[in-house]
Amino acid sequence: MKIAEYNVENLFDIHNDGSEYKEYVPNTRSNWNTRTYRIKLEHTARVIKDLDADIVALVEIENIRALKDLRKTLQKMGEYYRYYAIADAKPTTVKVAVLSKIPFVSKKELWVTRSMQYRNILELKYNFEGETFYLFVNHWKSKRGPESKRIVSAKTLKKRIEQIGHDKNIIITGDFNSDYEEYIKFKRRYSLNDTHGKTGINHVLGTYQARASANKVKLQSTQLYNLWYDLDEKERWNYIHKRNKETLDSIIVSAPVIKRGGFDYKFGSFGVLKQAYLFYKKRINRWYMRYSNKGARHMGKGYSDHLPIYATFVAR
Repeated sequence: MKIAEYNVENLFDIHNDGSEYKEYVPNTRSNWNTRTYRIKLEHTARVIKDLDADIVALVEIENIRALKDLRKTLQKMGEYYRYYAIADAKPTTVKVAVLSKIPFVSKKELWVTRSMQYRNILELKYNFEGETFYLFVNHWKSKRGPESKRIVSAKTLKKRIEQIGHDKNIIITGDFNSDYEEYIKFKRRYSLNDTHGKTGINHVLGTYQARASANKVKLQSTQLYNLWYDLDEKERWNYIHKRNKETLDSIIVSAPVIKRGGFDYKFGSFGVLKQAYLFYKKRINRWYMRYSNKGARHMGKGYSDHLPIYATFVAR
């Protein structure tokens, strides 16, 4: 079973709900309309088709209409995701979602406070080949805010993991707006480090203690493991900011998923989709908007500013 995660970069529909980012208000000077929306759907669906995953965790989906339109576009391309879910209990501007070829047993949303600045975390429970696993999809606060904002989301997630139990098969994914070694890379960025060096992804979730490849790492029963460590170091990136290669997205698993015996991560299967069409020169071929003194204008080109990540799991 292959699980992928993809921040699609703002998939909005063409209904005016009043909560859109200004450049996504439909049928205005920004050129967000039926034509550009169709192109965005087709481009996003092309990436998902190339991923060829059984479960796709999605970030930055406006609403259930946009998710269903993406699903229909995929179906026209021969990819049928029968099951789907979105974290839409809180009306944030964008949300996390899942398209799945495998049925899930239950859906839950974790409320990261009542504030609209925090997006809900989506939790799905699956039974696969006699094994149960939990999937969490996250979209933490961007780096326009300090680390303390991301720690709020991390603590919500950690509390739920402790309720479920570290002995369970748990897969955590999404856009954490955090590098897999954020605790190293943000130390001297004083606008971010308002937490005395502590980070949500590394310290709250506890991923900084296990840094070997998956077939060599020794995990304690309560530790979580970031699959970026199972990839060659030079390949550990899926985002570029000011020419710096970063890892804003991650797939993180509980100790039982690494230890052999039940529901297992397939060693060496973690990767980043890096098809040629996802790049323009040396940059990621993101969804392109042209800016002028009249504002942003959609040009109907490009994909996303993030590259998708994926991993394979087996039930033994």
